[in-house]
Amino acid sequence: MLHILGIDHIVLRTTQLTNMVAFYTKVLGCQIERALPELGLTQLRAGSALIDLVQVDKPLGQQGGGAPTKTGNHLDHFCLILKSVSQDDIRTHLTAHNIEVGDFTQRYGAQGYGESIYIHDPQGNTIELRCEQAFNPIKPKG
Repeated sequence: MLHILGIDHIVLRTTQLTNMVAFYTKVLGCQIERALPELGLTQLRAGSALIDLVQVDKPLGQQGGGAPTKTGNHLDHFCLILKSVSQDDIRTHLTAHNIEVGDFTQRYGAQGYGESIYIHDPQGNTIELRCEQAFNPIKPKG
């Protein structure tokens, strides 16, 4: 039997590397861990995981087909767990970076129920942001 410990990395295909790096580093606080421009790969540290940005017109990106579009992204969404911070602080931070902010909604994820918000990166990928919390899973009935 396999036991998943967490997300190792995700790969996002992009035609907007500069904007994507700026978004993930300046807005979300990721750090560039490794860049291989000859392959079109930039890896960003996101806690214990990596977010790989792959340029679609470079060797790695060409293996994955066409560029993502507003209606044809190659990912529905991914969720990032944030250290505890108030919803007001999250909203203020995102607004300061001109990120459209909707309402926080209770959703179920790996840590159970929690309040989260969806935002979009420059390439149109959807990111769910939620704060760490005590695990509170749903208990099956019966």
